[in-house]
Amino acid sequence: MGAGGRMAVPPTHKKSEAESLKRVPHSKPPFTLGQIKKAIPPHCFQRSVLRSFSYVVYDLAIAFVFYYIATNYFHHLPKPLSSLAWLIYGFVQGCVLTGVWVIAHECGHHAFSDYQWLDDTVGLILHSCLLVPYFSWKYSHGRHHSNTGSIEKDEVFVPKQKSSIQWYSKYLNNPPGRLITLFITLTLGWPLYLAFNVSGRPYDRFASHYDPYGPIYSDRQRLQIFISDAGIIAVFYGLYRLAMAKGLAWVLCTYGGPLLVVNGFLVLITFLQHTHPSLPHYDSSEWDWLRGALATVDRDYGILNKIFHNITDTHVAHHLFSTMPHYHAMEATKAIKPILGEYYQFDGTPVYKATWREAKECVYVEPDEAGQSKGVFWYNNKL
Repeated sequence: MGAGGRMAVPPTHKKSEAESLKRVPHSKPPFTLGQIKKAIPPHCFQRSVLRSFSYVVYDLAIAFVFYYIATNYFHHLPKPLSSLAWLIYGFVQGCVLTGVWVIAHECGHHAFSDYQWLDDTVGLILHSCLLVPYFSWKYSHGRHHSNTGSIEKDEVFVPKQKSSIQWYSKYLNNPPGRLITLFITLTLGWPLYLAFNVSGRPYDRFASHYDPYGPIYSDRQRLQIFISDAGIIAVFYGLYRLAMAKGLAWVLCTYGGPLLVVNGFLVLITFLQHTHPSLPHYDSSEWDWLRGALATVDRDYGILNKIFHNITDTHVAHHLFSTMPHYHAMEATKAIKPILGEYYQFDGTPVYKATWREAKECVYVEPDEAGQSKGVFWYNNKL
């Protein structure tokens, strides 16, 4: 149970793998966004400053406890156990800090409080401490929500069409190649996306989340991009001073390891939310906002669902109503399932298995083989 408590939601019937892989409907839904919203209790849209801050305090308190234990007791352990303890610390602390990242993500959606200045202040501090350029990511992520499912305008994990995949892809379309690809994606994917827009929407010139004058941002957003960069520089300077005082190894163990886990989970969560054999993508002839928002999938990360503030298993509701605070998302998800029907997609496949399957099956997208709905694209892997 996280800070502030959560409404208990009865477990839902989990689909079999065959049911989960069945293509979701891609025609215009028989319901509207307004009808979906009416099914959700009104209090689910209410944001509480105290409740939101309770999750910040709770997560940071847990993170401090782990840090205190690691820095005060691990050096007393014999060498092999000490090394193992630091590895465990890196993973566990990384999971907790991923929850902190999610709260900052919520600030970017104006879901933390009713005050935009407070959301941006909290988000800037939390994300900067995790080396995320807050405003830079906030704006590109906002466009992701505005263009989800569009193969032309979506901002992240934009699937390639068969004609656009690289020549070397066929040499990676095998178990060793997939393992290498997944390792690079989970370790370097996040910083490469921020710095070089890798896996992002193609632009007509170089794009970077650190470039205030890049094509991602408008003129009126540039000052805030400078502020984001200043936040990153300040944290890097703090880490430099810590390394000088405590040693580089200390910084890598206490901060670097957990940050690597945070970055890996961010990529993994986003990848699995938007990559699934059953999900369609659309070009401009077919795309509309509601169908694009529904082209996402909820996943089950077990106990990590709670640690990650349910960003993993309430993602469909989040894409429909991104200003809804996370602590109401489970109740909202339960409320909208009867309305969405077959348009709602949940896959309870274990994460490790789903990751490997999606890496294998979802190589590129192409139009329906039957020749119908040429603006609707589905994943394929035949090279």
